[in-house]
Amino acid sequence: MSEPEPELELETPPAPPDLVEIPRELAVLPLRDTVVFPESMTPLAIGQERSIKLVDDVVGGDRMLALLTTRDSENEQPAFKDLYGVGTAAVIHKLIRVPDGTLRVLVQGLRRIRLEEPVRVEPYLVGRFVEVPDVLEETREVEALTRNVQALFARIIALVPYLPEELELAAANVDDPSALCHLVASTLRLKTDEKQELLEDVNVEQRLRLVSRILNRELEVFELGTRIQSQVQSEMEKGQREFFLRQQLKAIQDELGESDPERAEVEELRERLHTITLPENVHKAAERELSRLERLPPAAAEHGVIRTYLEWVITLPWGTATPDDLDLDHARTVLDQDHYDLEKVKERIIEYLAVSKLKDDLSGPILCFVGPPGVGKTSLGHSIANTLGRKFVRISVGGVRDEAEIRGHRRTYIGAMPGTIIRALRDAESRNPVFLIDEIDKMGNDYRGDPSSAMLEVLDPEQHSSFRDHYLDLPFDLSKVLFICTANTTDTIPSPLLDRMDVIHLSGYTEDEKFGIARKYLIPKQFRAHGLTTRRVAIHDKALRLVIREYTREAGVRNLERQIAALLRKAATQIAKGEAEKLKVDEARAREWLGPRRFSHEVRKRTSEPGVATGLAWTPAGGEILFIEAGAYDGKGRLKLTGQLSEVMQESAQTAFSWVRSRAVALQLDPGWFAAHDVHIHVPAGAVPKDGPSAGVAMATAIVSLVTGRPVANDVGMTGEVTLTGQVLPIGGVREKVLAAQRAGLKRVILPRENASDLEELPADAREAMQFVLADELPQVLAAALDGKAPARVRRAQGTDRRAALGR
Repeated sequence: MSEPEPELELETPPAPPDLVEIPRELAVLPLRDTVVFPESMTPLAIGQERSIKLVDDVVGGDRMLALLTTRDSENEQPAFKDLYGVGTAAVIHKLIRVPDGTLRVLVQGLRRIRLEEPVRVEPYLVGRFVEVPDVLEETREVEALTRNVQALFARIIALVPYLPEELELAAANVDDPSALCHLVASTLRLKTDEKQELLEDVNVEQRLRLVSRILNRELEVFELGTRIQSQVQSEMEKGQREFFLRQQLKAIQDELGESDPERAEVEELRERLHTITLPENVHKAAERELSRLERLPPAAAEHGVIRTYLEWVITLPWGTATPDDLDLDHARTVLDQDHYDLEKVKERIIEYLAVSKLKDDLSGPILCFVGPPGVGKTSLGHSIANTLGRKFVRISVGGVRDEAEIRGHRRTYIGAMPGTIIRALRDAESRNPVFLIDEIDKMGNDYRGDPSSAMLEVLDPEQHSSFRDHYLDLPFDLSKVLFICTANTTDTIPSPLLDRMDVIHLSGYTEDEKFGIARKYLIPKQFRAHGLTTRRVAIHDKALRLVIREYTREAGVRNLERQIAALLRKAATQIAKGEAEKLKVDEARAREWLGPRRFSHEVRKRTSEPGVATGLAWTPAGGEILFIEAGAYDGKGRLKLTGQLSEVMQESAQTAFSWVRSRAVALQLDPGWFAAHDVHIHVPAGAVPKDGPSAGVAMATAIVSLVTGRPVANDVGMTGEVTLTGQVLPIGGVREKVLAAQRAGLKRVILPRENASDLEELPADAREAMQFVLADELPQVLAAALDGKAPARVRRAQGTDRRAALGR
């Protein structure tokens, strides 16, 4: 028969020691050769009959008891006089009954207590106790002693096998000096009287000094033991004996003509090493590692590490490159085939290739495409690779927080491997690929390092010719690699990294551009993906524009592609069921298949009441319209702001409010109105944080509209920073904001006069469809917004030039 299993009777989670109330009277459990400290978990074995009775009674109650250490460990039935007067109040968290009748308990030390007087001795000891708090003065000396104890304890953990490495982190995170002393004393194997002395000492500074002396003594003993062990092992290593025997075995196999598989593997590596072209320093390092591999037995821990390292060295493209195709006409053709419009971006790429062709070298500035999601940043990298005839590799560094992801891990770590740069080059099988680093604006950093600092060496033309991965520990020339980065915004890219890149901005698309992209690229792509042809399904132009206007509102075209895919899935389902052979997707069918429209021109409805103005905002995902709402109630002229506004935006509101109050007479407003009312400005979408000063003109307009009772024109949007004197200052992101106004159905946009040059960079259809009011001062803004009459400074944007403008 099998032996009975131990029986678990109690298990509770630990409780915060400071929150547990300790009763005055506690049952006393004597301990032999053991001292339990506050804030520690300690297992105990209970064998005596009266101790078992004590534990059973305690577990049936509040599970709390007093733990006192005996002065004489040989005394089987200690009385109060045989116990130390200072101990620890504890609570039982786990109880296991062992088949031999004994108990195993897990106790949690709570706080230090002192025996005040005995209460009874039968059937077990019970005493009355008082708590003994620590005496701690937070001085620099205490802080220095605490750091010294942590440092000594960390050195001991590195030397002592029975102490886990996690203890070092635990000790480093302990802020309380008293708790640190308890942690060290409870984990080291010290004499009982030393532990008791540490427990009884209430002065934390004195206790830290005592712990420091004990740690120094233990450290000397452990270091001496380590030296003795090293000396003994060096006399006759087991590995040396195995190597000697294997050398003899190899000689015997050579005499018998038998092959050694390990030796054959080494010879294969050597043959591969000599068939590839390596730099001289790399070849020497590989030969050195290969010689080490020959001398090591297969069972050695380093054997597999060295073999894997040599495999990486051999498979990297040290001298393999693809020839460049620098035909500018061919490059333009490929870019036009792959991307619609983006004339400025294409022109910049052609210029880059032209300079490279003249100097016969593609090393130059690192290109960084910045723009909203879905505008074609990643696909431009593919097109450049196709243009040059190079291999293309892509890595995403969004969310990367570990420097080792870029540089790799050193070979001393188990499972070490090169970083993503070297791994991608190995996969490309070429030393000069087009290397796309995606989402470079979303790198983070933490205690493991700063990957953006590691990326500096990768992207710096002055440094990357000798990039050194931690795993390889050899210089690799990245100067022939064409690096391209993508980002949604430059605000989160560190300045030293941004300084090494040539930024090319890609803005959002207009409706006509989206229509052209859908016709030329998205619809044919989705037809292929759904197994359809134009003979079976036809999407009308009006239906496509309906999808763009009412079912998507984005800077890019990703959501548009998803809506086109949804239409084609419906069509494919009807054709597959045999319900139709040919289908025409018109406006009615598009609405039926896609459901209620998701976006509508809500400006007319939102601005019908006085006190609401339409502002324009820039975001990393493109431009957006922003409604500024102003309301009033009886008060004393105070201003209330809501809508998660940043400090800068709140200051803009204060400035606009102050200007309106100071110009009340000039604006024909009742001066006494502000003294009798409080004004509340709210920017809807309260869950979204908002920043920047460009909403100043919209806030001032909303306040004047509220006071006068005149609604703001429902076809106008506005943007601009205001000053206390009423001047309208320039802002950024004009292109994105104007395109957002066009998408929202606005006809007029009020801009600062100093942004006039930005209008020449708008798309032609936006320039023709929109009317622009250029204002120097707020009265001009109010005249255009409230009266609906444009002043003399109104013009249509001229010119055909386009450029992706950076909004801030």
